[in-house]
Amino acid sequence: MLDALTVAVAVTALALAAWCGYAAYRDQPTKDWHFIGMAVVSALALAQLVIGVVELARGEQPDQGKAIFIAYLIGAFAAVPAAGFLSLTERTRWGSVTVAAGAVVLAVLEVRLYDIWGN
Repeated sequence: MLDALTVAVAVTALALAAWCGYAAYRDQPTKDWHFIGMAVVSALALAQLVIGVVELARGEQPDQGKAIFIAYLIGAFAAVPAAGFLSLTERTRWGSVTVAAGAVVLAVLEVRLYDIWGN
């Protein structure tokens, strides 16, 4: 796995969490700009998913097993889009809270992916 990409995903996810958390503090729902931020974070998570699958196809082995590694990769990819979808159904400040929480979950999943891979 690329350590730099893992750090980039985690840092951008935390930045998104702070941004949406600030919007929730100001009693604002998610706006179009937040969805652009979610798209950037999701694109990085997709790149990580693809690279992780390619590494597995090349014969690399995570320390804690392929199945759990793939499950965490998929979960990391799905965390922010799922939170974004939920924020569309809740057009109040709680939509922003949902995205902030999803982004924090993604950052935690990145730390766990790093551990699973064995670094």
